[in-house]
Amino acid sequence: MGQFVIHALRQTPDVELAAALERPDHPDLGKPVAPGVPLTGNLAGALANADAVIDFSTPATTRLVVAEAASRGVALVVATTGFSGDQRREIEDWSVKVPLLLSANFSLGVNLLLDLVAEAARRLPDYDLEILEIHHSAKVDAPSGTALRIGEVAAEARGSTLAENAVYHREGQTGPRVRGSIGMQTLRAGSSVGEHTVYLAGPGERVELSHRALSRDTFAAGAVRAARWLAGRDPGLYTMADVLR
Repeated sequence: MGQFVIHALRQTPDVELAAALERPDHPDLGKPVAPGVPLTGNLAGALANADAVIDFSTPATTRLVVAEAASRGVALVVATTGFSGDQRREIEDWSVKVPLLLSANFSLGVNLLLDLVAEAARRLPDYDLEILEIHHSAKVDAPSGTALRIGEVAAEARGSTLAENAVYHREGQTGPRVRGSIGMQTLRAGSSVGEHTVYLAGPGERVELSHRALSRDTFAAGAVRAARWLAGRDPGLYTMADVLR
């Protein structure tokens, strides 16, 4: 994703790449990723001249990046997924010090899909709701952060929570479907960038809402747009919905 973000930055006016950060043992450290910008493993040095940081990494790394950025007053765009509940709350707590935008997906289309899912779940309250997501075989967390966010939005629209209604596994004699449950199915195969489909099924019909990402460019462009919007704002917890208003 770092390469895609750098490409998106080149296409965005009035934005400059301050630094590019990788793990301390990365084999390409020191090599230029843009004119005058070598790849570095020095977190403090990378943030020294930054107005905003875009983080696509892992939950453990994100915690370090967020803590260092917050200590320096650098705005944070967190694109990492796979947090536990406690890890997510820890990240969100830093928003009292700096502007922090946390999103499971930076695609403009996915964020539109969230609005459509909320409306459909609200207007079809008795329809069975299932979520199917497909990602490449190297993805390490499941379900995807986007699928979980879709489930949260659907549950909230019905006055409930995903934690109360999610069903992540079905095998054997499961019995009839529990009323109000939200099924979550995960596929990992090939090189799929990301596909999410929400099924709402009622008597004699089924509504399907789908989004298919065809390139990671869409995530990078959204993250850069978010960083440009976030830099200089007051401390607080923001979402892509705020950027797109």
